[in-house]
Amino acid sequence: MVGNVLLLQIVLLLLIDTYIYTSVFRTTQRFKPFLKNLVRWGIWGLTAIAIGVVVWYNFTDPYYKAMSIRQWVIIIVIMIYGSKLLMLLVIFIDDIQINARRLIRFLKSRSKEKIPGKPITRAEFFDKTAMVAGLVPFASMVTGILSGATDYRVIKKTVYLPNLPNSFDGMRIGQISDIHAGTFFNKTAVKGGVEMLMKEQADVVFFTGDLVNYQTDEVEDYFDVFNKIRAPLGVFSSTGNHDYGNYRKWPSAEAKRKNFQDLLTAHRLLGYDLLMNENRLLESGGDRIAIIGVENWGMGPPERFPKYGKLAEAIKGTEDVPVRILLSHDPSHWDAQIRPEFPGIDLTFAGHTHGFQVGIEVGKFSWSPSQYIYKQWAGLYKEGEQYLYVNRGFGCIGYPGRVGMPPELTIIELKRG
Repeated sequence: MVGNVLLLQIVLLLLIDTYIYTSVFRTTQRFKPFLKNLVRWGIWGLTAIAIGVVVWYNFTDPYYKAMSIRQWVIIIVIMIYGSKLLMLLVIFIDDIQINARRLIRFLKSRSKEKIPGKPITRAEFFDKTAMVAGLVPFASMVTGILSGATDYRVIKKTVYLPNLPNSFDGMRIGQISDIHAGTFFNKTAVKGGVEMLMKEQADVVFFTGDLVNYQTDEVEDYFDVFNKIRAPLGVFSSTGNHDYGNYRKWPSAEAKRKNFQDLLTAHRLLGYDLLMNENRLLESGGDRIAIIGVENWGMGPPERFPKYGKLAEAIKGTEDVPVRILLSHDPSHWDAQIRPEFPGIDLTFAGHTHGFQVGIEVGKFSWSPSQYIYKQWAGLYKEGEQYLYVNRGFGCIGYPGRVGMPPELTIIELKRG
């Protein structure tokens, strides 16, 4: 069965590249010999890489130590053939109009009508357009990996809370989310991102989940980076959907349980106060505010987006506190449960969406495929007297890069008013 599927995959790749090669061959006719050979052989070189990856994918254990490597090579194939499919679309559209015109000429010739002009061939314009259609997204995705993934940005917002105690007026909250340590490949750049956050001198820092991609040991090489995150009032954290080990197969239920226990230990070793459906009270000048944290609660299939968050349990003891701030990884929790059932939650911090890691943000205009999945997908939202902030994420998942959606470090200043 595997052999038949593999053969079908290889044939499909060869058919796509053969069709594309006809256009590349014509477009490169006038190129200098070196460039001509580079482009033509490059097409088949990428095909050979893709076929090698497909073979490897079908005959290796996907849940062994090669998981991170496996993810990278799969992404490379997607990048290559995502770009080639755009080329294919342009060529195909041109072929439709060419063949339509040929059919008309044929029908006219059958009627013995004299047909002036040269034989119909593909316009050089379309061949060049097809190459550009493939090269631009491919180049963008490569750039997104090499520089976009670590092009950290600090985004600052002010939130006005009418019940904010005077002692906390002006408090600066730092937020980092979705670290996804298993995707990192440039430790120096990651250190730079953490240093950017520390330079903001936040009074308190929140980490809103997804420390890893698949399993806890991914973060081991980065303990000495993320344990540098410190704040005078503490660093508080919550869990995300990727932290539970639900995205890989385990040899036993016990192995999965141990992985999650290791995750809890990792937060402790990093110096983060992990809030598992519980709260902490911050005190200053005789005033208090509550920091509440819940386990992941997300909309969707529970095996991928677990609903472990127990907000009713987490808020116990905070009923008389004037301001309550919540850490909840998935922003879908806000509309589904927080707003309708817990109007006393003043400000919620979330992450999860990554802004899809692809988008456009210019001035007040913002667009991302993420908005077709999540109503609140990036930035600050307000409904009534309740606020939600959705962080665009520090790391990556799946595609190990970012295009037009830089990784984010957030600073929220609380003001009374």
